[in-house]
Amino acid sequence: MEITAPQGLSGAPPFPQQRACPYQPPPAYEQLGAQGPLSRVTLFDGRVVWFVTGYPEARQLLADPRISADRQRPDYPAVAPRFQAEVAKRLVLIGMDPPAHDEHRRLLNPDFSRKRVASLRPVVQDIVDHYVDRMLRTGPPADLVRDFALPVPSRVISEVLGLPHEDLEFFQDASRRLLQATTGEESQEAGRELIGYLDALATRRRTEPGPGLIGRLAREDVATGRLSHADLVQIALVILVAGHETTASTIALGAITLLDHPEQLARMQAGPDTVPAVVEEILRCVAVTDLAGVRVATADIPVAGQVIRAGDGVLLSATMANRDGRVHQDPQAFDTGRTGRRQLSFGYGIHQCLGQSLARLELEIAFSTLFTRIPALRLAVPADRLPTRPPGSGTVQGVNEMPVTW
Repeated sequence: MEITAPQGLSGAPPFPQQRACPYQPPPAYEQLGAQGPLSRVTLFDGRVVWFVTGYPEARQLLADPRISADRQRPDYPAVAPRFQAEVAKRLVLIGMDPPAHDEHRRLLNPDFSRKRVASLRPVVQDIVDHYVDRMLRTGPPADLVRDFALPVPSRVISEVLGLPHEDLEFFQDASRRLLQATTGEESQEAGRELIGYLDALATRRRTEPGPGLIGRLAREDVATGRLSHADLVQIALVILVAGHETTASTIALGAITLLDHPEQLARMQAGPDTVPAVVEEILRCVAVTDLAGVRVATADIPVAGQVIRAGDGVLLSATMANRDGRVHQDPQAFDTGRTGRRQLSFGYGIHQCLGQSLARLELEIAFSTLFTRIPALRLAVPADRLPTRPPGSGTVQGVNEMPVTW
């Protein structure tokens, strides 16, 4: 089901829109970015909101305490019908403001610190090798999404949370249905299944010690009253869904991008030390999430000659901010020789992605191992024939399947 907004009364174009390329933003977003750093778009329900495409303006707003991430506010904008479901409104961390946001984040910092993530390198490498081994053993052709891009981060996040490996297919399916739901009812049903599963596991971990973040929080924080059982379940839900779906899409779309730019792929294959820079350029260019944040203004905010009024919805476009010509030379070009980390794919400010170090580690190992061990990997169909997820199905974009051979 394709969901796009009607044309707004103000002439503001609809959001979201269909892509012409699996890893590039829709042409209409580029046109909006060319008009200036702030413009207007119309959501599926007819609401007109601000669309921020400028890099400095997006950073300014993401760090501004006068815009709220609280999804339970009645004026918070829903960018697709599934965000009207109760499960989408109660998300901790990403859907709340300080001080509750800060308290939860402090509890989670030890599990996502650079030191902790570095200790997971051999675990991630073993997982990546396992799925590459299986692809090579089965032989071509393969579906890179099903056989590699999705199971790798799913296994990694199950290690972090302490989920039983035998439940992998269940939470992959439920997460997919949650993120690709086209109605609030579908989203609520998938969320109910995931919450029920995590609630049972968190309850068991209070009396039956187990590994991972769920076991640690149940043992150290729920038992001492610093965290409620309900909040533990919500935290686990957010990390589970966010921790594998976006990374899986980045692996798949990043692989397409590299295969579409053979000179850049050859550079990576010739120099393993270039892999971190390759990952940063993939994060800058690959449009996995159209938005770095969805917010609502709580006060009037002057930005770039405009005034965002209290109560206005604000969509902050990572896709277009990452292509701001004021920040990046030749911004449309995929160039792995760039230096620095000037991209908003992990957001900015207090809501900057908690798991960004883990995501970078997974991507570095996934791309370097995949193209080292299967150097002749190639698409089995043209990139423009890959089945992509329809607009409005969720903020996470990707391909449903990716036939490859070698």
